[in-house]
Amino acid sequence: MTDAVLGDLEPGGIRVRFPPSPTGLLTVGNIRSALFNWAFARHFGGKLVLRIEDTDTARNTEEGYRYTYDSLRWLGLTWDEGPEAGGDYGPYLQSERMDIYADIVAKLLAAGKAYHCYCSQEELDQRREEARTAGQHSGYDGHCRGLTPDQVEAYVAEGRRPVVRLRMPDRPIVFDDLVRGEITFLPENLGDYVLVRANGYPLYPLVNPVDDALMEITHILRGEDLLPSTPRQIALYEALAEIGVGTGRMPRFGHLPMVMGEGNKRLSKRDKGSGLGEYMERGFLPEGLLNYLALLGWSIAEDRDVFTLDEMVEAFDIRKVNSNAARFDPKKCEAINAAHMRMLPPEEFARRMIPFLAQAGVLPLEPSDEQFAVLRAAVPLVQERMNTLSESVDMLGFLFVDEDAFTVDPDAAAKVLVGDADTVLDAAAKALEHTEWTTEAIEAALRASLVEGLGLKPKNAFGPVRVAIAGRRISPPLFESLELLGRDRALHRLEQARRSVS
Repeated sequence: MTDAVLGDLEPGGIRVRFPPSPTGLLTVGNIRSALFNWAFARHFGGKLVLRIEDTDTARNTEEGYRYTYDSLRWLGLTWDEGPEAGGDYGPYLQSERMDIYADIVAKLLAAGKAYHCYCSQEELDQRREEARTAGQHSGYDGHCRGLTPDQVEAYVAEGRRPVVRLRMPDRPIVFDDLVRGEITFLPENLGDYVLVRANGYPLYPLVNPVDDALMEITHILRGEDLLPSTPRQIALYEALAEIGVGTGRMPRFGHLPMVMGEGNKRLSKRDKGSGLGEYMERGFLPEGLLNYLALLGWSIAEDRDVFTLDEMVEAFDIRKVNSNAARFDPKKCEAINAAHMRMLPPEEFARRMIPFLAQAGVLPLEPSDEQFAVLRAAVPLVQERMNTLSESVDMLGFLFVDEDAFTVDPDAAAKVLVGDADTVLDAAAKALEHTEWTTEAIEAALRASLVEGLGLKPKNAFGPVRVAIAGRRISPPLFESLELLGRDRALHRLEQARRSVS
């Protein structure tokens, strides 16, 4: 199986790439592609190249570049070559490689591998419509393949500016896809395609194969949506090899399954839940998110969904990627993330909550020893209950917020702090005023006063106390929360809540 993937390459000779655009948005589909390339390279001890597709300067932003780098580092998907890492095959920004593309296009033209096409858009549209009407292939018909010097001179005299097209071979293009097996494209379905626009702007079908050849990329793992462009790129690789560009080795392709969203439609970057930023903001763990994305087409074992990145790298086999479309399930993604949260050591779990509590203004980014001790002590109360780190604000914010900023959720107050709740809160305060301040003693005092003394069911007895001290109807276990909050703050909140009972 390894030979089928590596061929005559040594494992360390593997070179893969991840080529995002710096538009300020990475989708879960992008990240799944980056993850599979990263795992593939790490499995064989090869290299991952980060190459930035920024030739579309109108869409690029400086923040977009930084977002791309920071996001990949947050995920732990480090690259071996590329921006901020360096390497022998730079520059790694396509916008800095324009002279390279122009030089190679000139060589392709000189060698007859490409040619100038002077057809206007109107002429192309008319001939395509005629072909469709006749039931023929409606791709480019090769009209300018064999223009005479006089015909070229006439077009130039008209002021026409040509595009550059690749001369496609008149034979089937066959390749062994690492995910899908042997794939054949027939020549009648492969018209000569445009490499450079009339304004001299190089297009994706040119720049990516050129960069892959010059950067000696050995394997290309990318989305299924790019499969139709593969035969064209293979033809260009062959042409590049003939003019001496690159090593002459054809990269191996593996097309990853489509990621589907709701309604069995392809997950779009405009769909809710598709952008990486949403998961960062909600407090997903990078290891949890990557674990789930790995399941979109691959599994470590039939009966196992949760694994570490190290385990994925050890087991990853591109030939075991499923070619069928994978459906993105937000609930399962959250469940996998929750499983990774349970796996964190308590102190690490506490540290990972800090940025979210700080953003909410209830903790500083560098909490005091006393504050961290409270947070660390609260971990056992919430680690099994939380699915994302952002939930820490609602779960634990009440322990740290200043008393003058503490508020009770209006809905909780309207449903719980009503009727005889003032009697319950008054009895609770009296029971807690002089009791020993431990979880066990607090529980015993409240049960004796509210359940036995007032004859209330636990739900009715403890509900008002919970809302009074946590501000919400749902909180960590009540008695432990009271201990962590402290006697003075707990009694103060009980009194404030008692006064507010309507």
